[in-house]
Amino acid sequence: MVEKWIEEGVKHCENAKFEEGVKCFNKALEKEPNHTTGLHNRARALSRIGQLEAALADFEKLTLLFPTHASFIGDYAVALHLNDKNELALFHFEKALQLEPTNPYRYSSRAFFKDRTGDLEGAIADYEKAIELDPEDAIALNNKGLVEEKLGYKDKAKQSFDRSNNLVGYDPTKTNPLPKAENKAPKFTPANPTTRWEVIKSVFTKEGFKDFAKFTKGLVSGKKG
Repeated sequence: MVEKWIEEGVKHCENAKFEEGVKCFNKALEKEPNHTTGLHNRARALSRIGQLEAALADFEKLTLLFPTHASFIGDYAVALHLNDKNELALFHFEKALQLEPTNPYRYSSRAFFKDRTGDLEGAIADYEKAIELDPEDAIALNNKGLVEEKLGYKDKAKQSFDRSNNLVGYDPTKTNPLPKAENKAPKFTPANPTTRWEVIKSVFTKEGFKDFAKFTKGLVSGKKG
């Protein structure tokens, strides 16, 4: 019955009925309070309807249950950031990175946080590390260019944008549009967040890296040429 409630909750969330999803997850967690998938999905659904403190509690519980799980620690870091607890958020960003020091996603995620909190030089350094680990990461290149642009590094920004554009096959001098993502919402699961808030809350799973990329593309001002 627990799995059925979780499955039903996921379906509600796929259809943007997050409050109904939370109700289903609540039923499942009443039976199994430490059910990992139930906690993770409820936390993300709660964040989507603005109940950030409640979401934070679920993410914190996950980190206590799995103290070396980099993805849950990363999710918790983002939840802390959204609750304006940035010092504690940074601690957990770094803890997640220490657990997976060769995962470029960790550096891109911390770079995004640093950009949002005003550490622009630190953000660039983290994006550069992410690109070193994954040279074909067009999103990290684009976002690095945006930060460089903020700092007035016009030549460096142009180089970053050009490399990013080349990777995705975009020529800003022509009228061809950027490649469009398939018009199909990914499933509401811990590895495949569906909306901006879910992506924020799931930016640290390896499988979710491209979803985070979609989020950052939507959040910032977009591809530059």
